[in-house]
Amino acid sequence: MKKYLIALLTILSLGQTAFISTASAQNPRVTIPDFADLVERASPAVVNIRTTEKVAVQQAQGGIPGMPEEQAEFFRRFFGVPIPGIPSGPKQAQPNSGKPQEADRGVGSGFIIESNGLILTNAHVVEGATTIYVTLTDKREFKAKLLGMDKRTDVAVVKIEARDLPKLPLGDSSKVRVGEWVLAIGSPFGLENTVTAGIVSAKSRDTGDYLPFIQTDVAVNPGNSGGPLLNTAGQVIGINSQIFSRSGGYMGISFAIPIDEAMRVAEQLRTNGKMTRGRIGVALGEMTKDVAESLGLGKPRGAYVRNVEPNGPAAIGGIEAGDVILSFNGRDINRSTDLPRIVGETKPGATATVQVWRKGSNRDLTVTVVDTDSTQAAAKKSDSPSNNGNSANAFGVAVTDLSDAKKKDLNIKGGVEVTGLGDGPLARAGVRPGDVIIRIADADITGVKQFESLVKGLDTNKAVPVFIRRSDGTLIIPVRPK
Repeated sequence: MKKYLIALLTILSLGQTAFISTASAQNPRVTIPDFADLVERASPAVVNIRTTEKVAVQQAQGGIPGMPEEQAEFFRRFFGVPIPGIPSGPKQAQPNSGKPQEADRGVGSGFIIESNGLILTNAHVVEGATTIYVTLTDKREFKAKLLGMDKRTDVAVVKIEARDLPKLPLGDSSKVRVGEWVLAIGSPFGLENTVTAGIVSAKSRDTGDYLPFIQTDVAVNPGNSGGPLLNTAGQVIGINSQIFSRSGGYMGISFAIPIDEAMRVAEQLRTNGKMTRGRIGVALGEMTKDVAESLGLGKPRGAYVRNVEPNGPAAIGGIEAGDVILSFNGRDINRSTDLPRIVGETKPGATATVQVWRKGSNRDLTVTVVDTDSTQAAAKKSDSPSNNGNSANAFGVAVTDLSDAKKKDLNIKGGVEVTGLGDGPLARAGVRPGDVIIRIADADITGVKQFESLVKGLDTNKAVPVFIRRSDGTLIIPVRPK
């Protein structure tokens, strides 16, 4: 009996050990990385950037006796409360009539990408500067030359005359994963070589026309701009550029320019001094779920064309207002912000295949991309419509035919202009007098009689897309007839 009891206890003990081992495998211990060695390697390649500008001689009012104004400004920012002897608002100054003098304009960060002194930073750090000073971690200071900057992507390249400088290795921002550890090195509030860490909280965050930002929870503050965002391998995956803030300071969300995008811009800036982008001459709108369903697209995708520049590349290629661009040169357009980036990367003069969704089917068109610096179409004035008639209908609007001059002015082939609104679905959808209805579903509007007949035949249980021309844009509004 004793032998059986010992055997049973042994089996239970082994089972418990196996359970603990399995549980440990399913829930591995996660350790926070030690950034000390990484910071020691990377810090020498991170620089402080100070800019100055020429200003009239000014005599500041207020301050703390015996304290330099730079320190007083730091205490104003850091504590966020009035300090005796210091004005709570901006410095008040009295201009003199002397010669302009060099005055501090701002501080930021940057990092060395080539040992011969090539430095990457933000455009807003150096924009408008008379002189750019770069300070290394060994306290050497250089005057830097601005090779070029691009305000659209907020990337700038500067150069100092030095050799054998430490440089940072570049990573692959396309391989960044949400949740991975990252850290930033920079000069927040002018405090040099400050390190903060966090994780990537989102990717491809759209906050501008040309950049899908990396979003992090790394503490980034004024002065961090232009500094590197590093992965745990010590590689640069982004340039710290923006913060979301209601106070002017860090509030838990910061944004970095993906290094792949930044280097693509930097290559042109260092070679040409400017960024050359392609354009096709369209104004875009974001697709919504209701609009996508009413057009038969299913899920929201693509970028719908609000307006086409007269005689521009898109117009010549056959793109029309109201089209939905689904792909450009074989690259899918998931959101409207995708198109400017993809077109911008295309070399001017190249031809591209554009797939559009029009009247329930796909169409492939060919468009020749031009330079963004090419002449834009001039703004046009509107003519008054002819008063050929009006109509009340199931949409609850009164409409009139368009004059030929109005059609030419709006660059459209037909339509009817809204002259009055009752309590109908179009009024509730935001349509207003002066708007022009150019299409309903797949049917182009040619005049009042055709419009009336078309509206009468609509299914009142089904929403239809109504294409509205307003000023220089085209809106798509899903409407259910009453």
